[in-house]
Amino acid sequence: MSETLLEIRNLTVSFETSTGPFLAVNGVDLAVSPREVLAIVGESGSGKSVSMLAVMGLLPKTATVTADVMRFAGTDLLGMSGADRRRIIGKEISMIFQEPIASLNPCFTVGFQVEEVLKAHLGLGRAERRARAVELFRAVGIPEPESRLSAFPHQMSGGQCQRVMIAMAIACNPRLLIADEPTTALDVTIQKQILDLLVELQERHGMALIMITHDMGVVAETADRVIVQYQGRKMEEADVLTLFETPQNPYTRALLAALPEHATGDRLQTVADLIGEGGIR
Repeated sequence: MSETLLEIRNLTVSFETSTGPFLAVNGVDLAVSPREVLAIVGESGSGKSVSMLAVMGLLPKTATVTADVMRFAGTDLLGMSGADRRRIIGKEISMIFQEPIASLNPCFTVGFQVEEVLKAHLGLGRAERRARAVELFRAVGIPEPESRLSAFPHQMSGGQCQRVMIAMAIACNPRLLIADEPTTALDVTIQKQILDLLVELQERHGMALIMITHDMGVVAETADRVIVQYQGRKMEEADVLTLFETPQNPYTRALLAALPEHATGDRLQTVADLIGEGGIR
């Protein structure tokens, strides 16, 4: 049995609201091995992103995070001090966020922002940081990398900004890369390029990759194993072939049945149509 890189047991995340606590993640378990690609799939609001933001320690103060186990490479993440956790986050564990334009600071050049990651985690000098940033831009397919370092986010396309975010995420050769809807708001051609790039980088650097998505096509193309979430709970977990061929949970079957290629008649069935108004219990 391969070692476990990230292990989570009974993860629960709730948020304080004006009407009382809201339970966003309810008892989720997951484990990721080195070099594995795990997809977490489910509709918006199923707790996919919140689960991973809890791992990163990036939830707001209104969030309460509990877990029986949250270990990375054998180290207890929940028991760590904030300073110790920051030394891991961004270096050993990195995350690509949904909206690249919103994630990049508009007041600084993209080169400066990549170099800040290298300065914070690797302590590289100015010349070394610039050389590494050029190398990273070239690796993620940004043309004319030397000149693009001086560009501000608004001067780059959505696809190029996403590539900058990927460059920042892989800057320190992390052991685990979390990609949260990395192709959102990109056109179909660019989506394919970004997915191919992520898989290539994962294989080249031997990273574990967690892909958060609601796109079952992305799951089929990239994942080794899949976790299906619904209303904050894990509904099913299986290797990708088993999930597509013999889904066990009604929600998983509904997700697959709602794919466009399964449409019959004039109207595409929705997940709500297929599981009924009462949802999954």
